[in-house]
Amino acid sequence: MATDEAGQADSGRGQHGWGKSTFEDIYDQPDPRAYFTRLRPLRYQTPHHAQPVFRRLLDQRARLNAPGNSVKVVDLCCSYGINAALVNHNLTLEDLYARYTGPKTAGLSTPELIEADKEFYAVHRREQAVPFIGIDVAPRAVAYASAVGLLDGAFAENLETGPASAKLARAVAAAGLITITGGVGYIGPRTFDTVLSHTRSPAWVAAFTLRMVDYRPIADTLAARGLVTHTSPETYPQRRFTDDAEQQRAIARATATGHDPTGREANGYYHTLLHQSRPTTATGSRDRQP
Repeated sequence: MATDEAGQADSGRGQHGWGKSTFEDIYDQPDPRAYFTRLRPLRYQTPHHAQPVFRRLLDQRARLNAPGNSVKVVDLCCSYGINAALVNHNLTLEDLYARYTGPKTAGLSTPELIEADKEFYAVHRREQAVPFIGIDVAPRAVAYASAVGLLDGAFAENLETGPASAKLARAVAAAGLITITGGVGYIGPRTFDTVLSHTRSPAWVAAFTLRMVDYRPIADTLAARGLVTHTSPETYPQRRFTDDAEQQRAIARATATGHDPTGREANGYYHTLLHQSRPTTATGSRDRQP
C-alpha cells in the first residue's frame, strides 16, 4: 500500500503479473528521501494531479457539514503522507522533490530530518487544513508521516487480510472523504468496504488508478454502500516507464483492456483515471460530479 502508483500494488510491490517495475525497497524506509530520489527521474506525478481535485472535493463536501466542522480525510495507501502534505500545505510536489533530494536534507539523520520537517510543515500549513487519517501496511512510512505532523491518525494495518482495529474504526467514523492515489490492485473492495462500514455517514471517495486496472469490483462495493461512481474521461500522466520493456508491456496491457495507448503509454508514461463516488440523492439520481 504505497502512495504512488509507482507503488500501486498492481504497480510496485512486485510485478503483479503484467510486468510493472518494482520499487519495493523505497516504500517502508524511516524517511522519504529514498522514495523521492528514486521517483524523481521517472517524473512520478499523481499526487500533483490529485492536489487540486482533493481540495475542490473538500470544499464541496464541507458544505454538507455544520459550520466550523472540517471534513476528515481517510487516505488509503498513504505511505509517507504525501497527499496530506500537498492538501494541507502551501507546497507543490516539486517542492517535496527538491526538499528530499536536495543538499539541505542530505546529511541529516532521520531524527534530525523529522525535527526539521516538523518546522517545515508547520511553516507552510494552510489555514484550510483538514484532519488526515492515514492507512498503509508500511509501519515506518506511516510512523514518519505521523511524527512530522502530517497525519492526525496513522495506522499500519492491512484491511485486505483482517478487520480494522477498534482504534482505527473510531478514527474513521467521522470521515467525509476517502482518497487514494496509488494502491488499487493491491487493495480492493474489502478495504473500501471495511472503512465505509465504520463511517457514520456516507463518505465520498476519490481514487486515482492506472487506467488498465479494473475498478468495477470496487465501484460495485461502493454502490452497495449507496455511492455512485463517475469515471472521468480525462487521463493523467503517472510516471515515465523505467525502460522500453516496461513500456511495451504497458502498451500491450492497455490494448488488451480496451484502451488506445496512442498519445499516452505510447508516449512514454503510464496514465491514470480519476474515479469519484458520492451518495445518490433522495430521489435516486446521481449527485452532480465536478
